[in-house]
Amino acid sequence: MNADDVIGSKTDKPIPDKGKSHYWFAGVQPSLPIYVESIGYNPVQESIDRQDGYPCFHWLHTVHGEGLIEVAGQQMTLPAHTGILLYPHIKHSYKPSSDSWSTEYITFDGPQAASMLTSLGFRHSEWFRWEEGTEFGGHLGRMVETISREDDRSGLDASSGLYRFLLLLKKYGQVRTGSSLFQHMEKLNPLLAWLDNGYSDPSVGLPEMAERLLVTPRYLNMMFHKAFGMTAYTYLIRLRLTKAKELLTGGERKSIQSIAQQVGYRDASHFIAVFRKTEGLTPEQFRKLH
Repeated sequence: MNADDVIGSKTDKPIPDKGKSHYWFAGVQPSLPIYVESIGYNPVQESIDRQDGYPCFHWLHTVHGEGLIEVAGQQMTLPAHTGILLYPHIKHSYKPSSDSWSTEYITFDGPQAASMLTSLGFRHSEWFRWEEGTEFGGHLGRMVETISREDDRSGLDASSGLYRFLLLLKKYGQVRTGSSLFQHMEKLNPLLAWLDNGYSDPSVGLPEMAERLLVTPRYLNMMFHKAFGMTAYTYLIRLRLTKAKELLTGGERKSIQSIAQQVGYRDASHFIAVFRKTEGLTPEQFRKLH
């Protein structure tokens, strides 16, 4: 782990007199269900353009000033007391929209990261706001302050702070309404909740999902492109693979055939081919890594 100058704050007040701080956790245990990749504070946030998104989950919020972020073709402002949770590989860019823009951020991953976010109701990239003075507003600043004082080479303390961060986001975070991106999400939420239980049915495909919302398959794909930057069927595949990862890394050692059937594949060979194409390794190789 490394850093520039150290910062820390117990509130969500601007801290313009502090320098840039960034910590990487190279020694983090990938076997943890959820872990921090990096965390930091940037007093002068630069413009970022990620055509392929970021490989991990990424949270970014404004400490001072205002930024402009574009996600899946939708633009949103990030004034003070607002932030955005970005899922991996979602195309996005952001830049200052005021004279000065300072931010705090955290990136994270882990075999249970996606399922934990889903259980908290965070199924997709989302914009949040919160009231000034809440415990959530200063949490990342306190994490950075603690990291600056203590030698957390394993990343265990940071990962513990990450878990607390997500719980505070659930408690204090308020989802923005009125944006076309989130209007689409409101329409999709009933289907997403249904898929959380229906993904294991191999007969579920694009027509069945469209019928669930009483829309055409073409319109459903448009909604998913707006919300996730992908088709509805690609979302279903990723959901099934996320569930497969949970089973592969669980305590009970189930056969690949059994896992394939539990996540909606009629035969193991098709499941293995899809898993390898998406993840770059077979399910058995993934299990051995975790």
